[in-house]
Amino acid sequence: MPASLFDCPAPAKLNLFLHVTGRRADGYHLLQTVFQLVDRSDALDFTVRDDGIVRRTNDIPGVPADTDLVVRAARLLQAAAGKPELGADIAVRKQLPMGGGLGGGSSDAATTLMALNHLWQTGLTRAQLMALGLQLGADVPFFVFGGNAFAQGVGEDLLPLKTADCWFVVIEPGVSVPTAIIFSSQELTRDTKLVKITDFPEAHNLLYGDFGKNDLEVVAAKQFPPVAEAIKWLKTFGNARMTGSGACVFCAFEHEHQADEVLKQMPSKWIAWKAKAMQEHPLAHLTKS
Repeated sequence: MPASLFDCPAPAKLNLFLHVTGRRADGYHLLQTVFQLVDRSDALDFTVRDDGIVRRTNDIPGVPADTDLVVRAARLLQAAAGKPELGADIAVRKQLPMGGGLGGGSSDAATTLMALNHLWQTGLTRAQLMALGLQLGADVPFFVFGGNAFAQGVGEDLLPLKTADCWFVVIEPGVSVPTAIIFSSQELTRDTKLVKITDFPEAHNLLYGDFGKNDLEVVAAKQFPPVAEAIKWLKTFGNARMTGSGACVFCAFEHEHQADEVLKQMPSKWIAWKAKAMQEHPLAHLTKS
């Protein structure tokens, strides 16, 4: 049995559009979105233990270890696989902001499921890991899925999608947006018309055209003025929009030098960076279909 895996990436995602199409009786919102992986990531280290203890070895401000999705994911896999004797020391190096709409916590959890499934040799399939991930959060199954996707339902119904090879400029506006605040807003519309995957056959249109929108953007921009300001500034360069429930804002560019030019002009009050579109999760090879 392999003893450890180091520098396991947990990549960010962008929502190229995000439509809220309804609400279930249990309160969960029905969505349609395109998830896009990008090459900016958190990084996790895993070392197997033989005493059943699952332990996060470093502090993350504002995230107690026992409530961390990483620890919860490991314990969920431990129980599902019937491997109570196996544990792990896990170190999480955060690069993705919390409350940014980039899926950082969900991606960390998915990387944990994939890495420990491999290290513990539990043999669970990708579909089984996705089902476990859904118990942790609606975005987790996407990161286990292995590639970009058109998502429906609460985000768990996934169809593979080839997206454009491009570069993104992403702005962190300096605020953390709690997802629950946005989804519970009275101003959120929940009746956007359903689309089909055949409605956007050209990924190019998702990035540079006017297809779709983020239904959460209006609510977040109104409640968090720095989000509105970042969108307004980035829109002078292209089709900028917010990802997820915020706060991060992004714009796509066909060439890296275009992204570099925008970053040169970025106001110093924001953290901003460029990222390359990815077609496949870097750990997809660890999990059998």
